Amino acid sequence: MISKGSIGVAGAGSIGCFVGGMCAAAGRRTAFLGRPRVIGEIQAHGLRLTSPEGLDRKVGSHELILSQAPEILRDAAVVLVTVKSKDTAEMADIIARHAPADAIIVSLQNGVGNVAVLRERLPGRRVLAGMVPYYVIAAGQGQYRRAMRGDILLEQDDNRTAEQLSVPGLVVRPHPDITGVQWFKLLINLNNAINALADLPVSRQFARRAWRMLLADQMLEALAVLQAKGIKPVAWTPVPASWTPHVLRLPDAVFALMGGAIKTDPEARSSMWDDLKLRRPTEIDHLQGLIMDMADECGLKVPLTRRIHALVKSAEAEAKGSAGLTPEQIRPWTG
Repeated sequence: MISKGSIGVAGAGSIGCFVGGMCAAAGRRTAFLGRPRVIGEIQAHGLRLTSPEGLDRKVGSHELILSQAPEILRDAAVVLVTVKSKDTAEMADIIARHAPADAIIVSLQNGVGNVAVLRERLPGRRVLAGMVPYYVIAAGQGQYRRAMRGDILLEQDDNRTAEQLSVPGLVVRPHPDITGVQWFKLLINLNNAINALADLPVSRQFARRAWRMLLADQMLEALAVLQAKGIKPVAWTPVPASWTPHVLRLPDAVFALMGGAIKTDPEARSSMWDDLKLRRPTEIDHLQGLIMDMADECGLKVPLTRRIHALVKSAEAEAKGSAGLTPEQIRPWTG
């Protein structure tokens, strides 16, 4: 049972600190493996976890297990993997060396390939796929704000791991088709790059049809690729995956009237925007890049996806943060 061991957060970034912090706030013994900057900040300030609907939890640093050393995972009953996709293989090797052999490994990462990497490098271990539907804002001094509502979805298993991980204020629900859910999340995450290039909060971006059209048209390219591959994305929203691009195309007033406006923290931006701001590599190759590779295999063209991939790669190389582009600058040639 998870309650008999600690919860290990393997990669204490925004998602890891929020999810792990909520577990700690509920009295779970929680160990955070992170980089010096994050660990030092939490040691100095503790954690404060908030959300738009009024959640406000404070956890003192003395209530947490904090370290930059992977030995901190040695007592973990469950390990939450929250690193970027590019770091998955390295973290899997750390888990193999330091976490108990019977620990449950839970991927709470973007992308659809991380669980396969974890299972390949952790043979014989229980590895579960999960999906986090919201952004988390790192506000500094140990403050992490969940930007919107939503429940974490987790691969259904006989051990009822999802139910065991749920705590007040953090609902984790089992899902019978987590692979389909992850593909739909990837479609949604195609917006991460647009938001990074726009240099706008997500709420302001989604309020304008021109920005939503960029996401809708990328989704249509990706849906054609997934259909060719026989992959069926599964929406966790009331709108089916195939309808989502058409809803995004609605005029602003109709979109807002239908409740399409994103109810999120007014300052929320994508993690890819954060990466550009902090001069870190982005996950573009695991999002738009994956769609491009699959399109090549199918002989399909995805011009807008390629354009956005190239613009993010250029911004990475320039290392000046977001380019602050307009929708017209992102695709001036599409008409």
